[in-house]
Amino acid sequence: MSSLPKGWVGISISDVADVKGGKRLPKGGGFSEVETSYPYIRVSDFDNGTVNTQKLKFIDRETHLAISNYVISSNDLYISIAGTIGLVGDIPKTLDGANLTENAAKLCNLHILNKDFLKYFLQSPSALQQFIDKTTSSGQPKLALFRIKDCSLGLAPLAEQKRIVEKLDEVLAQVDTIKARLDGIPSLLKRFRQSVLASAVSGKLIAVKTPSLMTIGDVSEDIRYGTSKKCDYKGGDTPVIRIPNIGDRKLDISDLKSADFTEKELEKLALKSGDLLVIRSNGSLDLVAKPALVESQYEGFLYAGYLIRIRCDREKVIPSFLLNVLSSRVVRNVVELGARSTSGVNNINSKELSALEFVLPSLEEQKEIVRLVDQYFAFADTIEAQVKKAQARVNNLTQSILAKAFRGELVPQDPNDEPADKLLERIAQARSEAEALAKATKKALSAKNAVKKKAQKV
Repeated sequence: MSSLPKGWVGISISDVADVKGGKRLPKGGGFSEVETSYPYIRVSDFDNGTVNTQKLKFIDRETHLAISNYVISSNDLYISIAGTIGLVGDIPKTLDGANLTENAAKLCNLHILNKDFLKYFLQSPSALQQFIDKTTSSGQPKLALFRIKDCSLGLAPLAEQKRIVEKLDEVLAQVDTIKARLDGIPSLLKRFRQSVLASAVSGKLIAVKTPSLMTIGDVSEDIRYGTSKKCDYKGGDTPVIRIPNIGDRKLDISDLKSADFTEKELEKLALKSGDLLVIRSNGSLDLVAKPALVESQYEGFLYAGYLIRIRCDREKVIPSFLLNVLSSRVVRNVVELGARSTSGVNNINSKELSALEFVLPSLEEQKEIVRLVDQYFAFADTIEAQVKKAQARVNNLTQSILAKAFRGELVPQDPNDEPADKLLERIAQARSEAEALAKATKKALSAKNAVKKKAQKV
């Protein structure tokens, strides 16, 4: 361990806490279908430093008694040790005595030490790096109990622990507030974009002089389903656009497959710049009729059967304008209301797509509307990019603050504090006394049960 602040002492977790594992359900045991007095806490219940009780599972009394030695209390800390490694937190008092999954461990018998000081340390870069280094990765990642016990940390004087915890509570609460505000911005931008599209297709973005009520079919040269031929990652010479390639208003070819086609198939189904591709069938309703514009670099690609190609009549409609129409909430509401569901899959066919109505301005008005939509969307995209950078900085900020705290740099030190080595002696004595008391209690209980059994035989 690097040099520690004056008054601190280097220790292992085993010097201040016992580390004990949870227990899987016994063979033949299962969760109760009704709520009982015996909650069973899983890693999936760990949430933001506490336990989310919304989907908490319960076991019956018989199952609880079979694994009753593997419970956790509000005096302990939990830590996940399988799959997702290093989730740390407290147990609410309402879950005192709950059973704990075998995929987690508890840090218990915490005497004198400030429990929140240890909890914050377990979330710090120093602890997380030690967990990563000590995790076995054959199959599901696992962190052995003895490796947690061996995890090293700097123990601060008790009074300084309190100051560190109070400062971390204050500063990290501010970080959480900033993070929550940043996390809310993308949904605001989504609503902003939809508001822009709603104005664009309703004739409110600019004053439309001669609006006409038209259908998709009225402004299309051709509306056609794609190929049913099977494609693969090494399937042939011609790339095939599939549902996963329909991105946010444009194509995403990061997961592209291909196949070989005849000249006739290529002539009939090859994409051209300005074509629109629309998802016609999907289990998710909000993806049905989701559109993407084909750009020039994708000319000659083909498209799969779960997509519909719209080839625009350029004398009537600008492809980018029709993209805005299909992306708007106005048209989405009609699509989602009319989409048919077969065995859990939602569908729209070419006839239904062709019949969708919208307000069509003149070509010059369409150009201006497209220009304004692009301008507003670019503005939103710039803000979104800035938000993502800010979110990354905030996420790093928490770890930076924790690292600073456990280097002894977050709060001032007081030379009058009891040194940590003296504290460690008191902790060791308290743990020894608690262990002796536990043994005596167990022995007394065993003797009492023996007398009781003997009396029953008589």
